[in-house]
Amino acid sequence: MSAEPVKFAYWVPNVSGGLVTSTIEQRTDWGYEYNRKLAVLAEDNGFEYALTQVRYMASYGAEYQHESTGFSLALLLATQRLKVIAAVHPGLWHPGVLAKLGATADHLSNGRFAVNVVSGWFRDEFTALGEPWLEHDERYRRSEEFIRALRLLWTEDHAELAGDFYRLRDFTLKPKPLGTPGRPHPEIFQGGNSTAARAMAGRVSDWYFSNGRDLDGVAEQLADIRASASRAGRRPPGFGLNAFLIARDTEAEARETLREIVAHADTEAVEGFGAAVAQAGRSTADGKGMWQDSTFEDLVQYNDGFRTGLIGTPEQIAERIVAHKRLGVDLFLLGFLHYHEEIEYFGRRVLPLVRELEAAESTDPASVPAHA
Repeated sequence: MSAEPVKFAYWVPNVSGGLVTSTIEQRTDWGYEYNRKLAVLAEDNGFEYALTQVRYMASYGAEYQHESTGFSLALLLATQRLKVIAAVHPGLWHPGVLAKLGATADHLSNGRFAVNVVSGWFRDEFTALGEPWLEHDERYRRSEEFIRALRLLWTEDHAELAGDFYRLRDFTLKPKPLGTPGRPHPEIFQGGNSTAARAMAGRVSDWYFSNGRDLDGVAEQLADIRASASRAGRRPPGFGLNAFLIARDTEAEARETLREIVAHADTEAVEGFGAAVAQAGRSTADGKGMWQDSTFEDLVQYNDGFRTGLIGTPEQIAERIVAHKRLGVDLFLLGFLHYHEEIEYFGRRVLPLVRELEAAESTDPASVPAHA
């Protein structure tokens, strides 16, 4: 198990509808003032990162959305320590334009800007904007080239790239982002569960985000990513795992909250989302990909967040977090039903237990349950 404390990020609710596609009450708002307060709460309650979502078109319970890079900059300027990760789509961004924006955001935030390169699942967003929709593995080829271009632009002068999707001809970006030891440029995250996504993560990314997974699913993905990184002669990227966290004083309360979320699911929106993402797995060369085996209940939290199992008492959740960390999970990307209240509860009740278990594990590995 890593000696580094496990890190925590939260999904920024800059998209309407909250983090579950359900009509249950969610005391969460997609507007700026709510999110400004949330960002300050999060950095004061143990969160190191925030991830802004990106949807460009009204869809599937997300009728309204703020653009991710602009919203990220606003949150960076409202905080002191929080690192904010802006989700972006290759195909809708040129890497040179994003590199320029990212360098400025990095200077304004004293080195706290990061980017999540999203290869895309929502075909209609591309076609409605008149942009070509590539097949699955081609989207990941484009994303890999996008990341290579970003890194060149952020670290080298006179950048040259003759790619299949992007071309750089003697391009020098100044100012560069703020480089520091261990961080030569803003951190580059990526998502995806497919074979192509895992291979790309090993070759070029700093961080890999997985949809929600149980312990066996995490172990399988980690093995693939580590093998890809080894073949590329790189250190494996950090591993981030999505989870929807329901912490309550009793397990019965937590389970009842989950039951109510699913019972009040917006069936039309969940089924529409399911139909839109079904091609994501089926279109891969080997039929392996995001949402390929997701049930209706899984899709109520649209990144399979229930499957990670962070549902129960603070003690149960802390043990589950450390069990995942033991496998190699470096970061948890969390969603909540009522953000303000639940992030405070997390910082007060769950996080101290996680740190206690980590400390015990570092001195006596047998002190933490092997199968939390």
